[in-house]
Amino acid sequence: MRRRGQDFRRPVRRRISHVVWWTLCGIAVLLFIVILSKESQIESRPTFPKRYDRHDRIMEGLNITDEMLSANSVTRQLTDQISLAKAFVVIAKESNNLQFAWELSAQIRNSQVLLSNAATRRTPLTTRETETAIRDMALLLYQAQQFHYDSATMIMRLKAKIQGLEEQMGSVNEKSSKYGQIAAEEVPKSLYCLGVRLTTEWFGNQNLQRKLKERKQMEKLTDNNLYHFCVFSDNILATSVVVNSTASNSKNPDMIVFHLVTDEINYAAMKAWFAINSFRGVTVEVQKFEDFKWLNASYVPVLKQLQDSETQSYYFSGNNDGGRTPIKFRNPKYLSMLNHLRFYIPEVFPALKKVVFLDDDVVVQTDLSALFSINLNGNVNGAVETCMETFHRYHKYLNYSHPLIREHFDPDACGWAFGMNIFDLVEWRKRNVTGIYHYWQEKNVDRTLWKLGTLPPGLLTFYGLTEPLNPAWHVLGLGYTNVDPQLIEKGAVLHYNGNSKPWLKIGMEKYKPLWEKYVDYNHPQLQQCNFH
Repeated sequence: MRRRGQDFRRPVRRRISHVVWWTLCGIAVLLFIVILSKESQIESRPTFPKRYDRHDRIMEGLNITDEMLSANSVTRQLTDQISLAKAFVVIAKESNNLQFAWELSAQIRNSQVLLSNAATRRTPLTTRETETAIRDMALLLYQAQQFHYDSATMIMRLKAKIQGLEEQMGSVNEKSSKYGQIAAEEVPKSLYCLGVRLTTEWFGNQNLQRKLKERKQMEKLTDNNLYHFCVFSDNILATSVVVNSTASNSKNPDMIVFHLVTDEINYAAMKAWFAINSFRGVTVEVQKFEDFKWLNASYVPVLKQLQDSETQSYYFSGNNDGGRTPIKFRNPKYLSMLNHLRFYIPEVFPALKKVVFLDDDVVVQTDLSALFSINLNGNVNGAVETCMETFHRYHKYLNYSHPLIREHFDPDACGWAFGMNIFDLVEWRKRNVTGIYHYWQEKNVDRTLWKLGTLPPGLLTFYGLTEPLNPAWHVLGLGYTNVDPQLIEKGAVLHYNGNSKPWLKIGMEKYKPLWEKYVDYNHPQLQQCNFH
């Protein structure tokens, strides 16, 4: 699993390291050329330092650093020549002048031997013993100028090289993003197999259907004294991990009710899985969004947009703008009703007053019952803020060149995260939050307010209606970056946001065990589908 997920990233790393290497070389060359330009120009016949008297002083305990900094020191002149020669070696190799690069390297070694001997015997170099080395190096440096290794020419060449490398890096990054997105959207064969087997089991086993009805306990589904969680997903295994990890870490699992919403395709499989398996007495309800009569194009802007030919072309064909828009902005999942259903929670659960929303790419590590007693101070949404200095503020997500955004929202307002949110549905209904969401969705039909996802419309919808939670409630980044181990250890909910989901081959290996501990790989259904 790890080998295949890493292969497609290796060329990217190598090319980026090449870019960094050439850039550093370029900076070094420019510095050395500036040093050279400040020295007297090398004449057609090189000059040599003034000779000292024969009684050159022999100093006990010579300080080589002081000697190199001395204005009249031959050690300093020799060191400067070596530094400049090293830069010309790089340039000569780049120009494919390998013979000259070899001559420079050989002379550099000769000069370094002289410096080494002086340091060993702890006496300064004399003019007489360095005369030949300085003369030979000066001739080579003069020859380098004759090869047009001058500052103006080299600056132009380096600029051209850097521009070429930037274009190369841009192309590599684009390909990396494209392949990463394709890998993230992959449905593993084992997960597809599980869905097929469970669907077959559901329709072929009447006992399963009866067992799920018995276990549902209808009165619990609307009891506001219990802890209600909702997950909207088409991923059976990921949803199972959310339920299992929540139940395993709960002090009172019998007081937990999970409301799962999926689509028509995965509905039977999802019901079969939660009928076959029990999770410490947790109540589980499974619905499909196609059964929601109120969910239609006349009410829901996203469904209306799906009927628009231009929108369909943008998300599904990708040919209407010459490929200028990055692939991540074109992912059709951003129009999925399972993705946007979070804005309709009061309609989905009309009898509930408070609910915790969980994404399907999270794993729970502690008891979450304390969330339900948090005072939201009249706000609708309890969420962990993600601004951290200037990162993840509103201006990172929204188009502030648009007057509607500029007039209504502070660009430095702190962003927050979906994935673990506590919603006060009483306040939601009172403030008509879904209506606010509809307003901004309709204004963004041409995608000029924001480009993708549910977070930007969420930031607009819940602006001024969000209560910050303790960051330990929701730790993000396990699907795309390195996270502080102490944050992970203390985190209540760990979020694998990003492309590297733990059930994919491209998942980050060091974070997979935190998720996999809630997967029973000995389960017959998982073994039959080669989960491992």
